[in-house]
Amino acid sequence: MKAILSKLFEHRELDREEAKSVLIDVAHGKFNHIQVSAFTTVYNMRHITLGELEGFRDALLELCVPLELNGEDTIDIVGTGGDGKNTFNISTTSAFVIAGAGYKVTKHGSYGVSSAVGSSNVLQELGYEFTNDGDTLRRQLDQAGICFLHAPLFHPAMKEVVPVRKQLGMKTFFNMLGPLVNPVQPKYQLFGTFSLELARMYQYIMQQTGRQFSIVFALDGYDEISLTGDAKIRTNESERLLSPEDMGKKPVQPEALYGGETNEEAAAILLSVLKNEATAAQKDVVIANAGLAIHCIRPEQSIIDCIEEAKESIESGSALEVFKKLVHSS
Repeated sequence: MKAILSKLFEHRELDREEAKSVLIDVAHGKFNHIQVSAFTTVYNMRHITLGELEGFRDALLELCVPLELNGEDTIDIVGTGGDGKNTFNISTTSAFVIAGAGYKVTKHGSYGVSSAVGSSNVLQELGYEFTNDGDTLRRQLDQAGICFLHAPLFHPAMKEVVPVRKQLGMKTFFNMLGPLVNPVQPKYQLFGTFSLELARMYQYIMQQTGRQFSIVFALDGYDEISLTGDAKIRTNESERLLSPEDMGKKPVQPEALYGGETNEEAAAILLSVLKNEATAAQKDVVIANAGLAIHCIRPEQSIIDCIEEAKESIESGSALEVFKKLVHSS
């Protein structure tokens, strides 16, 4: 690690293979927490390169616990976190709405590190039991239309990093990696990113995979469609700006998306949306994100029509029924 740190401190870059190798060594516990902390914080002082991001991704995918879905096409909707906005769990709530609209969802997520409550925190609060047992997850996907892949169970080699991330309490390059290392590597993915530069790197990486994707960066810093302003959307085929009005929605104020500070508060908001009892802003932002995810699966359909599918999922009770089935099956 000393040689790697010296290289990085001299403002030199790791190539893809070096990045893969060092992260595998980190995962295998070859370095102490002080060394890992120093290595991690380098990327808070300078931008990660494409080669480094690809190498780190290669390492985590090589080390992860695989999950075979027997050819089932699914979607993941996930943000990097690290935008500092402390919104409620928009992507996690949207995942139930997407499944309620009839699309299979393999949601990847973890505990909050740079935010108060992560997707794993809120689902655990609501009674969902994590597992990496393939038969159980395939049954949940079949019965509920959704299953949840709790990252620590699928990336056990990263246990060496967990205490460092918790003690740092800030976004690190692991935020950048999370959305890219879903063990299923689903056919469709909606990504939210906390920077325009990271969105460009995601686009390059995903174009090499041949899978269908949409990448979101809200111009005011959110790692999701926030409806607080315009968002940059990158897909396999195009790049464009999307305004709230383009989605048939009114702009919302940032404070309307506040997620609270506790698991209980976050869980209450998620349930209120699924029960169609949330505020207009909370409901609209979930519908917008779920609608964009549906559009990723069905690009031939208009965004407005996809948003209507998401709206119907909530108002018909389908999204809530998906949630109940998932928790019961766990």
